[in-house]
Amino acid sequence: MKPNVVVTKAGQRRTTQMRRLAKSPVMLNWMYLPALLLFAVFIYYPFFRGLLISFTDWDGYSQIFHYIGIDNYKRMLSDSRVHTVIINTLIYGLGSTLFQNIIGLLYALLLNKHGKGRTFVRVIVYIPAIVSPIIMGYIWYFLLQYNGGAINDIITAFTGHPVNLLADPKVNVWIIMVVNTYQFLGVAMMIFLSGLQSISKDYYEAAEIDGASPMNRFFNITFPLLAPALTTSIILNLIGGLKLFDVIAALTNGGPGYASASLSTMMYQLYFARQDAGLAASLGNLMFLLITVISLTSLYFLRRKELSQ
Repeated sequence: MKPNVVVTKAGQRRTTQMRRLAKSPVMLNWMYLPALLLFAVFIYYPFFRGLLISFTDWDGYSQIFHYIGIDNYKRMLSDSRVHTVIINTLIYGLGSTLFQNIIGLLYALLLNKHGKGRTFVRVIVYIPAIVSPIIMGYIWYFLLQYNGGAINDIITAFTGHPVNLLADPKVNVWIIMVVNTYQFLGVAMMIFLSGLQSISKDYYEAAEIDGASPMNRFFNITFPLLAPALTTSIILNLIGGLKLFDVIAALTNGGPGYASASLSTMMYQLYFARQDAGLAASLGNLMFLLITVISLTSLYFLRRKELSQ
């Protein structure tokens, strides 16, 4: 019986050691490994691969390519069409962010109050956000198209002739921005609603006792305490707007020419239509840099603003 007892005690010790190891911080760190592997395969490898391709004349299909240094970047920076596309991208990113947050905040303030039908209105405002952007783009395309579009039918009824809104470079960029704003303002609304519902009513009751007006309560209580929600909403909207693709592809496909293109749609066209993978990769790196700089700079100043409240 003694050997059995020894074996049992040894097994208990091993079991205890395994349990301690399973609960140790070192073992917990190994749980990150699958996520890191996926991140490396789908993020790091494509990023560094794209960086290398940007220094080549690869057409995207051939097995033969040559390293050409920074020629693609020189072509990109000297191309006036790229300058137009950068401006368009900034309009889509900054413009959509501005209007999504202003309108979303107004909706949140309105729907945070008690009243009949507020849940229904929340659903109606948020529904566009769950629709695929490409589907949303085609819905608006059928409304805005030159022949038979519902909006053009209304314009024709008043002016006698339709207007090709999607082919006008002075208008189509702003239409795309409005469509993107309309689709995702529900996301900003929900973020602000979450922030408003986390603010204690005690602040408002104390301010009301002190005789503060609704405007004073908003600027001295609501807005400062909404700073974290505002930061989250702005950063999400910025990233989404600066990499906008689907709505543009459905409405104008970046045309006429590249007049309404964003960096992402121009990159797509360069790769698949012109088979210029090197220049497309250069453009992709520019888009990555632009989004990173704008997002991190905005995050830095917004976080500082939060801490100063």
